[in-house]
Amino acid sequence: MQATRLTLICHARTVAQKLARFPTNEPVEMDWQSATGSRSAQFKGSPRLLSAPELRAGQTAELFGETVEIVEALRDCDLGRWSGVRIKDLQQSEPENLERWLAEPDSAPHGGESVTQVIERVARWLTTLESTPGHVVAITHPFIIRAALTHVLHSSAFNLIDVEPLSAIELQFNGCWRLRLPGIEPEGTL
Repeated sequence: MQATRLTLICHARTVAQKLARFPTNEPVEMDWQSATGSRSAQFKGSPRLLSAPELRAGQTAELFGETVEIVEALRDCDLGRWSGVRIKDLQQSEPENLERWLAEPDSAPHGGESVTQVIERVARWLTTLESTPGHVVAITHPFIIRAALTHVLHSSAFNLIDVEPLSAIELQFNGCWRLRLPGIEPEGTL
């Protein structure tokens, strides 16, 4: 049986990320239209291309191909009333709530999803891929990539994982999910 190979790619940088704000449905910072398709040859064959429903994920997905399937399970964490708020402002206005949210995965003082709820959503989605052999490329958000890693590694280190824009990780399912760190071929080798 062929394994399921999942490449999770973080969307391109947004202004909200630069300003250390919690995200809204903002566009990417780069001129993505002139770069459409520029990364389509990055993967061998024709992987199934998935995207979170937000604008920034969809724009990034277009860098990798034209046929993109929107998957609701890949949506960013619902941050409730903190959506668009600068983290620095929360440190001043709601330091106890921010600290509780960072320390307690079940808390959601912002009125949106807790970290635990995001991890459970991503775990359910990963289960749907287990019977889908082949390569899947999913463009999503730092929260979702962190949730996938936390689930696969059976870890509680959600807040210790940094995911940079356009970074990628691979997960592979062949009876169980495994983190796969692909190597880079040195120049001049086959």
